[in-house]
Amino acid sequence: MTQRGRLQASPMERSFERLIWKFRLITLIPVVMSLLGSVSCFAIGTYAELSALNKVLQGHFTYTNSTLLIGKVVGGIDYYLIGIALLIFGYGIYELVISDIDPCQQDPSEIRRNLLNIESLDGLKQKLTKVIVVALIVTAFKSMVGFQVSTITELLMFCAGVLMLAFSAWLLGQTRSH
Repeated sequence: MTQRGRLQASPMERSFERLIWKFRLITLIPVVMSLLGSVSCFAIGTYAELSALNKVLQGHFTYTNSTLLIGKVVGGIDYYLIGIALLIFGYGIYELVISDIDPCQQDPSEIRRNLLNIESLDGLKQKLTKVIVVALIVTAFKSMVGFQVSTITELLMFCAGVLMLAFSAWLLGQTRSH
């Protein structure tokens, strides 16, 4: 519609459009909740890391339970990755629907500025997908650390799992070049 056509819009139509435009602010709810969820995941991950470190420093580990400690450390990393995914989601929704994040735009570092600069819904999905796939790889690794191999079938399943993880990591690397 041309500028001249906009001037001929009725006052009721202009009021309704202003209301619709303001309604986008409802997306502040998922933005704030995802940022709070991110903080929660960082706190849980830190607790898991400190708990494992505490057991190591106190000498409460043996060969048998060292696998459990490694699982705790990897679990902490998994919580961090989920926290990062929530952070990216919150930033992305804010930038897509509400406004650009001004301090991010003023950062002299091009790398950091592009890290969270979300320009489209597809861009947000791509960034989230990468973080989620990495989190799934870490979760699979956590499960595989304590996996006991006792038969040839279990060994083949373990190898297939490692192969799928490697293929997933390779696919993630391929998406960076496109």
